Amino acid sequence: MNKKNSLFLALFILAASILVSCQDGKNGSNSNKPKARGASGEILLVIDSVKYKGPVGDALKGIFEEDIKGLVRQETLFDMRKVDPRSMTRILKMAYNIVYVTTFDDKKAGSRMISNQFSPASKEKAAADPSLFMLRNEDEFAQGQEVVYLFGNTEEELINNLRKNKDKLQNLFEVRERNRLGDAILERTSGKVQSKGKEILGLNLKIPASYQYVKEEENFLWARQPTPTTQRADISLIFYQTDYTSEEQVFPENIIKLRDEILKTRVFGDPEKPTSYLETEKQIVPSFRNMQIDGHYAIEMRGQWKTHTISMGGSFVSYTIVDEAKGKLYYLEGFLYYPNETHKKALREIEAILMATTFPEDNSN
Repeated sequence: MNKKNSLFLALFILAASILVSCQDGKNGSNSNKPKARGASGEILLVIDSVKYKGPVGDALKGIFEEDIKGLVRQETLFDMRKVDPRSMTRILKMAYNIVYVTTFDDKKAGSRMISNQFSPASKEKAAADPSLFMLRNEDEFAQGQEVVYLFGNTEEELINNLRKNKDKLQNLFEVRERNRLGDAILERTSGKVQSKGKEILGLNLKIPASYQYVKEEENFLWARQPTPTTQRADISLIFYQTDYTSEEQVFPENIIKLRDEILKTRVFGDPEKPTSYLETEKQIVPSFRNMQIDGHYAIEMRGQWKTHTISMGGSFVSYTIVDEAKGKLYYLEGFLYYPNETHKKALREIEAILMATTFPEDNSN
């Protein structure tokens, strides 16, 4: 048996062992369970209070409370709510995202409560393979819920695995929260903006009905959710396409240059003042990461925007997408104006909308 299959089998046996030993809330079908609840971006962290104050707690904060890149003010990726296992109630077990953390060498009462949910066989598996550190269990206590167990034989072992898998853990909950928000806001969509997206850009867009068509030009479309309130940001979405001729087009400095070229002649803080065009704030260096959207290579950029001559600014997130088969480069962005309020929920909304973009099948052959 090769190493990959061996690891898969070990994880499967471990999962089966825990599922047998964790009985609370697991009787009956999912349809008999209540729906999971919880604020957007919230993670309920179940860990012994003493362990949380030590190096394991620091490692967890470094993952789930890391600052979002590209923002002026500090905002964490998630809102982590810590609960000692001895304080868990039936209501708390309904949380949308729950992370249990323990190490099998810890004899403190809270850690033992979590460790007791693991069967002897599962602990033996973990002892034999120190790379095993996580188990995901959907709908354990409620429908739509994600329960993650993070464990290790020792604190040192667990911390090492947490650090190695930081991106994996962040991405797990980022995707869940993005999909959760997307399910809510994309239920009703804007037919006009979507038809314009297909007509002008050849893209299948999914734009919430709250967004209004603003303007179009050749290879360019702008939609907006106006009128910010304490509950909602003023969000604009822009879509642009050009020819893809060189890999250099997706270098970070050239993506920033492309963004500024798109905005300079099309988007203004005050339409009556052409010098009030939007531009990228260079004092806060944008962050970049590679990803895929609908099977196409994409580069995510996060940063701050400002107007050239008037005092306005905010956050943005964009995706530059390459369609090599058609020789096209697409630039999709959402920017928001929401002074004195947190931006992460609005940014997550932008992500959910833009990443729902799909490319029609090429039936020319």
